[in-house]
Parts: sequence; structure tokens; C-alpha cells
Amino acid sequence: MPKSTIAALQIGSSPSGTADTLRRILSYEASIRASGASLVVLPEALLGGYPKGEIFGTRLGYRLPEGRERFARYFAEAIDVPGEETAALAGLSTRCRATLVIGVIERDARSLYCAALFFNPGEGLVAKHRKLMPTGTERLIWGQGDGSTISSVTTPAGIAGAAICWENHMPLLRMAMYAQGVQIWCAPTVDEREIWQCSMRHIAHEGRCFVVSACQVQPSPAELGIEVAGWDRDRALIKGGSLIVGPMGDVLAGPYYGESGLCVAAINTDELVGAQYDFDVVGHYARPDVFSLSVDTRPKRTVDFDRESSRDAELGGRIKNSSGARSGDPE
Repeated sequence: MPKSTIAALQIGSSPSGTADTLRRILSYEASIRASGASLVVLPEALLGGYPKGEIFGTRLGYRLPEGRERFARYFAEAIDVPGEETAALAGLSTRCRATLVIGVIERDARSLYCAALFFNPGEGLVAKHRKLMPTGTERLIWGQGDGSTISSVTTPAGIAGAAICWENHMPLLRMAMYAQGVQIWCAPTVDEREIWQCSMRHIAHEGRCFVVSACQVQPSPAELGIEVAGWDRDRALIKGGSLIVGPMGDVLAGPYYGESGLCVAAINTDELVGAQYDFDVVGHYARPDVFSLSVDTRPKRTVDFDRESSRDAELGGRIKNSSGARSGDPE
């Protein structure tokens, strides 16, 4: 359907943890349904949390025991994919008849990943994108994704894809996304700055797509009763700034600051054809004779057991042994 309503849900992780954050998300069911949105984007690291200002006891060359304890607590707040939280979100998606795109901290064995999950109504969890490159000290706590999760998803509102926070600054990732025909670019983030909104407008204009940026909103350290080194105690840790941008770089809704709630806009994906008339970055405005991009979409595993080959070898050995070797037969 070319005409639809899309939204960003500006909301923050609860200081009480993942269970309370999920409760907060579910409390917006009536608002989402009333908005008529067929696609809703939620912020980065919403389930699991974005521990802004935390150093996890790390100094160059060594880690402190209390940092390990803090990481263990953070690890416990991450979610399994799939798991009980994803089941609850799948139900919300179906009841609201809306695709949900949400930032989570995914627990996989003993590692954590910053991910964006896609839920389609009636289908449940249909896709997952892991952040390719955690930024700065995020690399202390999050692993890197691989090319296997760079994908697009067909939703009731159009073809959607996700890039998480500063992944949006990676030009080659953007090209890989544009080449998949993304019509609605989803950008879960915790970046509250004006320059981030400039980036969102640039991506919409460059990719000739709609962009939905959903940012967390978090109180000040004083309100939270915590200390954050180098941060004004009375300044919000994350002030929001969620917005929706049209394919010519025009702001359709937002930016919204300082409070939780829905940022909503009506869109028409038929407009994208006219927008690409003079600029299709992976089509008539490309120069494949000069530039090309190769994207490795194979999943990367540290250890990959070839169980089929092992079974074949084992079976072959059993056949040989059961046949018996006669005296004088070559071996």
C-alpha cells in the first residue's frame, strides 16, 4: 500500500531493568493503534539498556573486579533472541497491526550484540540486524555483526531496512542498503545531537527514501541519583530528538525532545519514483565502470563443525571395518 502512517516511539530504558522497559513499551499499545501507524521504530538498545557514561572498570591494560561485576549485571539484562521478550513484542505487533523495529541488546552465548529486530503483524520476528561496528568504548561490551544481517524486510508500509546509530555514517553500508531498494530507512539511535538530524536528512536525500529516527530519552544524573564523570548532573543523559524525514530531505515530523511519545507522519511511497528522477544513487546516477562494491553476506562463525562430512567419514570407516581386511589385501 503506497499510502501509510509511520512513527517513531521516543522512549527510554527503565532504570529498573528490562522487564520494566518491556512493560513501558507494551503500555503504548493503545497509542500505536490510535495513530494508525503500520510501522513503528523504537530506539537503539532499548531492551537491555544503553549504559551511557559507564566504563565497566576498564583502564588501558587492565580491568577492575567491580567492572566485571557491573558487566555481569548488564549481561543479565540483555535478552535472548528469540525469547520471552520477543514473544511479547510479536504479540504487540499483531495486535497493533504494525511492524515494530526495535533496538535490543542480544545475548548470544557469552557475548552481547547491539541489534535491531523486525516484527511483522501475524508473522512475529522476521529479521534481525546486528550492528556492524560498535563505536568507541561500545566495543568493550558489544561484539561486531557480519554481512549476513544486512537485509531488507517487506512490511505493510513498504520495504524497510535498519542501520543502528553511527552505522548510518558508513557510506558503504548505506550503498548496500540502497541497493536492496529500501523505501523506509529505520535508524534506532541514542544520538541526540543536531548533527545527527543533519545526517538523517542527508540519508533521506541521498537514498531518496523515508527515514525514521527513534532516539532514547533519559533523565539527568541528578534525577537518576547517579554520578556520570564529565557530565553536568542537571543535563539529561539523552534528550531525544526523534524525527521522520521525506525523500527530499524535508522534515515531516519532529524533532521531539525531552519526553516520551509517538512521532507520526503520513507517507506515500509512490513519491519515491519522482524523487529518484534526477538522482538514483544505485541506478542512473551510479558509475559501475569506475566504482563497485562487493558485500560479503555469509555468516561468520569462529568455529564451524562440518557435521555432514564427519558423519560421512564415520560411516565410511564403519563400512570398511565391518567388511574386514583379508590377509594379503592392500590397505
